[in-house]
Amino acid sequence: MVTFGALMREQVIASSGATLWSPEPDQGTSDRLPRGPRGIMLTDARYDDFVWTHIEQTLSIHGTTNFLSWHRYFTWTYEQALRDECGYQGYQPYWNWGKTALDPVNSQVFDGSPYSMGGNGDYVPHNCTNALPSGLNCIPAGNGGGCVTQGPFRDMKVNLGPVTPTLAAEGIVSSSPVSAYNPRCLRRDITSWVSSRWSTDALSASLIRENDDISTFQTVMQGDFASGFYGVHTAGHFTMAGDPSGDIFASPGDPAFWLHHAQIDRTWWIWQNQNLAARQNAIGGTITLDNSPASRPGRLEDPLSLGVNAPNITIGDAMSTLAGPFCYIYL
Repeated sequence: MVTFGALMREQVIASSGATLWSPEPDQGTSDRLPRGPRGIMLTDARYDDFVWTHIEQTLSIHGTTNFLSWHRYFTWTYEQALRDECGYQGYQPYWNWGKTALDPVNSQVFDGSPYSMGGNGDYVPHNCTNALPSGLNCIPAGNGGGCVTQGPFRDMKVNLGPVTPTLAAEGIVSSSPVSAYNPRCLRRDITSWVSSRWSTDALSASLIRENDDISTFQTVMQGDFASGFYGVHTAGHFTMAGDPSGDIFASPGDPAFWLHHAQIDRTWWIWQNQNLAARQNAIGGTITLDNSPASRPGRLEDPLSLGVNAPNITIGDAMSTLAGPFCYIYL
């Protein structure tokens, strides 16, 4: 896998086009998602198979033993779908946070050009984004908050969620029920307030070098919310913010999710390779979010489920990028 900036322009366009492409319902997706009370399809977009899988499992794939392994399998499976079902011939790029930390909105990733992941949202009045459960470090309102109107995803429709919205703008409310079909525009409020604090190269290097055990590593990566510390994982989502990126449940509805989680996987991969003998199969944590309610420790033989998107594998199958279903490294 390569950094986003290393992709040729033709590859960026191909990747964006593949993401926006969706099979017709008769190609096998029509029976995959929840249905309304009369059996009416809530959405027939293939992309939403992935969004729904994340929504459905959110509370058992964050702050848990399987956080890293589940998202590794999830991101890899999405790349396979782009290739096998949508004709994409390139690679899943990662978003190197450190390169964009000081000015993300003008970076190659978010500058709104045809070769970006789309731009910021149009400006709409909104309050600060309360991203953390602790309420600390509410993100000051930026110059966006509205619909993305520049770049390849300017006309993209988000169909599912939000479940726990954080964008404090008019009209943003929780979907009810969770599986409700809720078509709307992609919204972002990109600022450097979060990224300049928690997405720098220095912070990523510190994360890798100073956390020798997996439990500490993945906890620091995800953030210490009680102290107001975002960590690189939460910081990536809230550099984009908006809707659905600011919703822990429906965040894959923003296509930049995949670049962010490829970088999460890359960071874990680098950490593993600092001491492969000790870290290749290192796991920590339990099977419930932040161990609430208290639960047993996770195990290598625990299954990773992606619903209709891929066969189940185990956590142990996902511990190496060169074993199990995988065969890739990062450049």
